[in-house]
Amino acid sequence: MNPFSYARPSDVAEAVREVGSDPHARFIAGGTNLVDLMKYNVERPTRLVDITRLPLDRIEKSPGGGLKIGALVPNSDLAYDPQVSKRYPLLTDSILAGASPQLRNMASTGGNLLQRTRCLYFYDTGTPCNKREPGSGCSAMNGVNRINAILGTSDKCIATHPSDMCVGLAALAAKVHVAGPDGERVIPMEDFHRLPGDEPQRDTNLGPRDLIVAVELPDEDFSSNYSYLKLRDRLSYAFALVSVAAALRLDGGRIAEARIALGGVAHKPWRDTAAEDLLRGKVPEEAVFRQAADHILRDAKGFGHNDFKIDLGRRAIVRALAQAAAGTPQTQIDKRIQ
Repeated sequence: MNPFSYARPSDVAEAVREVGSDPHARFIAGGTNLVDLMKYNVERPTRLVDITRLPLDRIEKSPGGGLKIGALVPNSDLAYDPQVSKRYPLLTDSILAGASPQLRNMASTGGNLLQRTRCLYFYDTGTPCNKREPGSGCSAMNGVNRINAILGTSDKCIATHPSDMCVGLAALAAKVHVAGPDGERVIPMEDFHRLPGDEPQRDTNLGPRDLIVAVELPDEDFSSNYSYLKLRDRLSYAFALVSVAAALRLDGGRIAEARIALGGVAHKPWRDTAAEDLLRGKVPEEAVFRQAADHILRDAKGFGHNDFKIDLGRRAIVRALAQAAAGTPQTQIDKRIQ
């Protein structure tokens, strides 16, 4: 562990000023990812700005009829909040599919959005990694890449985003409220995380002094027809090989609205609105779901060890949409792909 200084501001403006006083400063709340990265010597902040005393721990109704979730609301509180579990069960299921109860008790809503990749080479400081050290190369490209991306990759990086919660938020079209040196702004969830491109070291479109203050859920909740399907190497405490957040609004036996977001396949939660458009107006049946899956994965590319994800992803999309259409989401144990 490297030495660092510490500050504990009491309001948002002070927190933004504190992190702006040192270009190598980092915000910290639950610390469930950042502290691990510091132990691995991947992150080496010279100053930690502890935001746990800021008034960002409430869940309240938003003016638009949705919910506004403070950045410091713990993941467990968010998953089990009565308003969330009743109106946004897709979000509840996506949160409970991730991590362990102990981690969910510590992890914050804002911090979950900022999780860094679990690519093996990102954590191994003895190997090249463009995300950890830009310009050094990508060891995963020709290495052990079973958990790496098949969509939206670049010749610089094939890392995946690890959060389950963010996949649910992407399907629900959430918005991220951010405070920075120039005031507050709102970033749509689909624009919050980035593809790797030529700058894989940048995971999000946040500025260096921006602080997440809240996440807003829209009024449309998809509480009747939804499914979060997560496929992984073991049932408990493992990151997704492929996950699918699917939500439908049915009207007169046809699909009036569809949402599909994938996890474990790209540098960001992967939402394809063109595939959603394909479903609109159609009868919810397997052939239609297969068309959507084929569209989403039309440009998928494997790198050897992760080739299997393309077919797995296709079957997972079809299964998740079928579960959402049936309106009877199953437990994770029942969600096996045959």
